[in-house]
Amino acid sequence: MKKQFFLATAVAGLLVLGAQGALAQNLAIVNGKAVPKTRLDALAQQVARSGRPVTPEMEGQLREEVIAREVFVQEAEKQGLSTSDDFKAQMELARQAILIRELFTDYQKKNPVTDAELKAEYDKFAAANGGKEYKAHHILVEKEAEAKAIIASLKKGGKFEDIAKKQSKDTGSGAKGGDLDWANPSSYVPEFSAALLKLNKGQTTDTPVKTQFGYHIIRVDDVRAAKLPAFEEVKPQIAQQMLQQKLGAFQEELRKKAKVE
Repeated sequence: MKKQFFLATAVAGLLVLGAQGALAQNLAIVNGKAVPKTRLDALAQQVARSGRPVTPEMEGQLREEVIAREVFVQEAEKQGLSTSDDFKAQMELARQAILIRELFTDYQKKNPVTDAELKAEYDKFAAANGGKEYKAHHILVEKEAEAKAIIASLKKGGKFEDIAKKQSKDTGSGAKGGDLDWANPSSYVPEFSAALLKLNKGQTTDTPVKTQFGYHIIRVDDVRAAKLPAFEEVKPQIAQQMLQQKLGAFQEELRKKAKVE
């Protein structure tokens, strides 16, 4: 009798331990259906990826969200909504979106941008934007005769800023009296850049400069050595840009390799 009692107690204990293990694996039991804790973990990961900290308070909110979703899903399934063609089509699109996201995330993890690549890209940027910067004003008009008349007016004492505000087709700089602020000559179209480089501080073009936009009168106000941001300042932006370039190349490679009939 005593032996049977001990056996029954042992079995009961095992059943209790089994129930506790199931509860540990599940978040809750909704209408008799287990809701696995992994759903809460997955939702918490989504929140963390968005940059928000998962606090104990938020964990409680997420738990309620997971349970609420299970309640709503059960009702939708009870109504047969999960068997509709529209639902199946949307599920396929969602499946594709998640798989594609995972594919690209996995590629970026396996193909990170190295510090050497980042420095090389920065050096390329510095070479293209180094040298001198010019602070200039310009007036843009449609016809060469109009540009020549403005140059003649300037030589007679006309004020560059006033003429720019009244006559320049470049409304952005025109509103500021033709001010283009500091810029590297390479940021302008070739004809404009070439004319700019020929001018010294305080000089204005003697003849109109023709570009695809019209005719320009250019004045150089000042020249200085180019001021570039330090590598560490722009490193995150360069890394993001290069990651996108790598991902774009990967996507293009897959498209080219695919046999589409």
